Amino acid sequence: MSSEQKAKRPFIFVVDDERLIADTLALILNRNGFEAIPLYSGEKLIEAVEVLKPDVLITDVVMGGMSGVEAAIRIREAIPECHILLFSGQAATADLLAHARANGHSFEILHKPVHPEAILHRLQKLLDRDVFSEARLPVVP
Repeated sequence: MSSEQKAKRPFIFVVDDERLIADTLALILNRNGFEAIPLYSGEKLIEAVEVLKPDVLITDVVMGGMSGVEAAIRIREAIPECHILLFSGQAATADLLAHARANGHSFEILHKPVHPEAILHRLQKLLDRDVFSEARLPVVP
């Protein structure tokens, strides 16, 4: 990958309080043309965006402390151009999303477990960048 392509790599924060999930998803994204950093709480995300502005936020919904929905709302207010994908495997997600919708916030949700190819495909469509069509690495889970 050329230095120009690296400069164009979409920057993503992956947030999940389950470190293995955040680390694994960030690793998969990094191996597939993105620049991804794992974070382990909504609070750490808020701190991180003081320094770095992501193109995309992928966050779990149900986490200890700040929920992913609350974090997503705060990121959308601070960085309106940031694309946001939520993912969850818990039933409590519906209530959190309904509350967000009632307050004028709508987010796309992916249900856990989500296959890496599904996330990569969704990101490609979301970002619609030419860099993805050039010499992509194979999906490595």
